[in-house]
Parts: sequence; C-alpha cells; structure tokens
Amino acid sequence: MAFCAFYDLVCLNGLTSALNENVDVLVLLPQNSSYIFSISRVSPAIEYARQQLANGHFAGLNFNFQYVSSECGVDALFALVDRAPDERPDLIFGPVCEYAAAPVVRVASHWNIPVMSAGALAYGFINKNSEFSLLTRTAPSYMKMAETFAVMSQHFGWRSVLLIYHDDKEERNCYFTVEGVHVLLEDDHDISVFVMDSREPLTYVDELIKPMYEHEVVIMCTYADVVREIMLNAHRRRLTTSNRLFFNIELFNSSSYGKNGSWRRGDRYDNEAKAAYAFLNTVTLLRSTKPEFENFSMEMRKSYQKMGVDVCEINMFMEGFHDALLLYALALDDAMKSGYTKKNGKEITQRMWNRTFEGIAGQVSMDANGDRNGDFSVISMTNHETGSHETVMSYFGTNGSLQINPDFDPKLFTVQGAPGPPSSQPTDQSCGLGLSAVTGIIVGGLLGTALLMAFYFFRKNYRITIERRTQREQCDGKHRQLREDSIRSNFSAA
Repeated sequence: MAFCAFYDLVCLNGLTSALNENVDVLVLLPQNSSYIFSISRVSPAIEYARQQLANGHFAGLNFNFQYVSSECGVDALFALVDRAPDERPDLIFGPVCEYAAAPVVRVASHWNIPVMSAGALAYGFINKNSEFSLLTRTAPSYMKMAETFAVMSQHFGWRSVLLIYHDDKEERNCYFTVEGVHVLLEDDHDISVFVMDSREPLTYVDELIKPMYEHEVVIMCTYADVVREIMLNAHRRRLTTSNRLFFNIELFNSSSYGKNGSWRRGDRYDNEAKAAYAFLNTVTLLRSTKPEFENFSMEMRKSYQKMGVDVCEINMFMEGFHDALLLYALALDDAMKSGYTKKNGKEITQRMWNRTFEGIAGQVSMDANGDRNGDFSVISMTNHETGSHETVMSYFGTNGSLQINPDFDPKLFTVQGAPGPPSSQPTDQSCGLGLSAVTGIIVGGLLGTALLMAFYFFRKNYRITIERRTQREQCDGKHRQLREDSIRSNFSAA
C-alpha cells in the first residue's frame, strides 16, 4: 500500500508521540467539472491522502475540509475575506488559476495562513520574500518545466528559438507556460515570440512560416488541432528537416502520446500528419510506474465512476493535492515538536520547504523556495510505420540531469550547422599540441618580437622628446601659470 512507504519514512524520522489536532482546511477550486482540477476531480485524491494519515502517528489529525467553488476569478478571494477573524482556516488548498491564486495568497500571507496549491505555476509566484511568502507549490511550476529546454539547449548547442502560443487573455495557461521558457533562454539565445488569438488560432498558420525559416528550434503551446495544422504546413514547406527542431509542450493531457500520438484524426490527412509528426517532440511530465501509484489510480477511477465524472488519466493536480496533505502533516508535526501551534503559518510553511518525502508517485523533492522539483519526459516518434511515440530522454529536476535513452541518436537533436556538445577528446594532436595551438605559438612569438622592437624605438624617441620639452617649459613656466589662473577665474565668475 502507498501508506506503508509513507509511514516507513515517518518512522525513520524518529516520530514517536501521536498528534491530536483539528485542522480546518479551505479548498478553493472550481465546481465546474470541465476543469481538470475541479472539486469533483481533486477531492477523491485529498480524501485518499486523509485515509493514509488515519493510521499510526497521524491518526489524531482531524482534517475538516470545506470545499468552496472559486472558478478562476475573484470568487476565491471573496470566499476568504468574507470569513470572520475567528472563522479563518488553518490551511488553504488552491486556487490553481494564476489570477485567482495571486490575491488569495497575498491575503493569506498577511494573515499568516499557509497556502498549498498544485497550481499557481506562473513565474510571477517565484518571489516568496513578501506577498507570496506562505505559498507552497506541490506541482512542478512552468519554470521547472523550462529547465528541461535550458538543459537540452546547453547539451545540444541550440542558438535560436521561436516560441509560439495562443493567448485567451483570461486564464492564459500557454502564456505562462511559454514565459518560463523565455525567462530561462533569453540571455543566451536569439528568441522570437509569435502570439495567436485563441479565438481563431488557425488563421495564423500561414504567417508562422517566415519566422520558422529564421530559427533552429520551434517550441509550441497551443491546442492539439492547431499543432497538427502547424506541423502539416511546415512539412509541406519542407521545414521538417535536420535544420530545425519542433517541440510541443503538453503537461496536463499527455495520454494521447502513448501509442498513436495526436496526429490521428481519421481524415484524409492522417498519413501526411504521421510523416510530419516524425519531426515533432513533446515535453510532458514524467509518469510514475510505482505500484502504489497504480493502486491510487485504480481507487481514483472507482470514485469517479460513482460520481459520474469522466476521467481518462490521473493528472498532476490530483497527485499534487494528495501529496500536499502528506507534506503539511509532516511540517505541522515538526512545528508542534518545536513548541509552535497550527496558527504559526510561517513556521509550518518553512518546514515544508527544502524537504524530501515519499509521495503517491514516488519521491517528492521541495526546493528551498517552496517549489516542487519536477521530472519531465521528451517524447518522440520511434516507429514511423505505426506512428507510435516513446520517451527518448528524461530530465530530473532534483539534480538537473538529462538522461538520454541508449537507443536514441543524439544527432537527431543537434541542429545541422549548430555547435554540438563539447568533446572531451582533442581531434588532432602534434606532439601533444593541436595544429591550432602550434600555429598560435608561432604567431604569438612573431607578434611579441615586433612589440619589443617597437617599444625600444618608442622609448628612445620618447626620452628625447621629454628632454626637449623640459627645457622649453622652464622658459615658459611663468606664462603658463598666468593662463591657468585666468581660466580658473573665468570658471569662478561663471
């Protein structure tokens, strides 16, 4: 069971005395089940975590969850500020949407209430020094995802990047997704950005061709149908070659890339799309194959069937809120052992940061800034006959390493004409020195000799000039002093 692994970790930390505490948790999530982080989708995962904690050391923790529909607007803020001071929660879960989370986190930080969310993934929340000081993010942020591109770019020598995304001007998920990539790459790359109106994104497909010609790497965040049209158009223009790499960012709904990819539509363009998608790579979350996660997934699906909720896969929000409850329990226990109470939000929050524990899908690593380190997969087409995709490399955020599958040819990610990874072995040697080194020594010696000779003649000529100038200045000293006095007087008068 998943609880066994978690409980073993608790025991190793030397916890002996049981906790007895009531914790009021305000959960701010959308009621509308069309959101993949709605109350109906996330609440079973939270309940599963509570059941894990209901035995052993944490049996005395009684969590009182109040679910409030917040959608992605100001409702979340109103739900919090309308509470009387004596009704304020001990802990807040959510919101997920950036524009709903920002004011809630500001108020909660002012009121010393910890906020834990599997959302609020935008770059703007990275500053925890003041207004977001009590925010802990239990799902990898967009910046963590962007590290995947930064490490790949450094490894394969990319130099220019075109970022393409649609902007709905409301939740702006793709805007915030691409923002993280831009922040990490802007100092070392030639970057261009192309924005599509989310209402009619397909009207921009033809306009994308020109900027594609000018960049080595194309990174997209948009609807699956738009990605397909872009790839079809690029393939028809012969842009899908070794001179260019195409990436799609898909963090939340990656199941379609497991077998046939998202190129298949059952229309007359399927074969052409399959050929185009041979050049498309997808960056998504690394999925766990841990037995405990399989049990968790099975129980979640049973819960969704009872509620009549259509769920295809367990997403990062379900997993993130589940792990949030485990993390809070660990931090609360630490804080109370040090003499604090559940109302000391700042102390509890600090004990959640820079911590590693066993989550439902594996080890969870929180960095010193209260953000979860993320592991990501790069998926590419590996069978051109069937059009199926597999993971070809993985990025591990805890240590910043890139693991390339042995069967994958790294040359496929090295853009033709771009510098490849640095080689540790010299390609040419001549008595221990390369040809360029020998040439440099010879040229340097000749330049050094010429500089010495020039310095000798300059020094000799300079000494003669100084001797003549000294004689002249001795005769002209009084007149020069008068001129300097006159200049100082004019400036003083001015």
